[in-house]
Amino acid sequence: MSIATERPAGPALVESRPVQPLEGKARARRTDAIVNDLRGALGDADAHELIRQLIETNAAVARSMASRYRNRGIDLDDLEQVALLGLTKAAQRFDPGAGHDFLSFAVPTIRGELRRHFRDSGWMVRPPRRVQDLQTRIAGAKEELESMHGRSPRPSEIAEHLGEHPDSVVEALAADGCFTPTSLDAPVSDGSSTLGDLLGAEDRAIARAEARLMLEPLMGVLTARDRRIVRLRYFQEQTQQEIADAVGLTQAQVSRVLTRILADLRAGLVDYSPAA
Repeated sequence: MSIATERPAGPALVESRPVQPLEGKARARRTDAIVNDLRGALGDADAHELIRQLIETNAAVARSMASRYRNRGIDLDDLEQVALLGLTKAAQRFDPGAGHDFLSFAVPTIRGELRRHFRDSGWMVRPPRRVQDLQTRIAGAKEELESMHGRSPRPSEIAEHLGEHPDSVVEALAADGCFTPTSLDAPVSDGSSTLGDLLGAEDRAIARAEARLMLEPLMGVLTARDRRIVRLRYFQEQTQQEIADAVGLTQAQVSRVLTRILADLRAGLVDYSPAA
């Protein structure tokens, strides 16, 4: 596997060839041996080859970390490339003379790359930046508090630990992981209905009831002839000529009467104040 350069994450970020992954203790022993060799590396060429071996040996760890973030709206292949980039950065920055375990240095770097990728690229509906930044801090605080208390911390404990208002922490926790909207076709309950089936729709009957409630007192002040003209035009849907024949007016007179009635009704609706 060639060492990844720091290019934008993508399917071709790291080109790998089949390498038999080492398991558990065997990987740890191999890593320790490479780190020991790095301490005594005689030149840049030797160091470069040892760094390549360090990345190959621990590539399975990076891929395993990437798999924890699957099904959050980003392809697993892309997540693996981001994780391998983090591993590559860790291997290149690691100081073998400091006496630290390599994975204890690499794992936070890999995790940081994955979280940064989600923060910058993973949101289809992007929350405010302050929420994203707070989520990153919450993730670190949760790990610290879990190790201290031996359980998942409460939002109030996280807020106190970070010096944030509890409402801000609750808001960030509510948005955590919401990288893509849930499909309206997603099944709910026993699978006989979808999420879309549970969403309310506009009820035209309610709109009609509200209109009647508002228009009823205004219609009450119209003359009997005006009320009849409104009923013939808007309820029985007659033409102006048919209305004229019914009430003994000309078509032009009916048109003027309707214009006046509508103007009066509109003015009444502007001044309408429903009873308390």
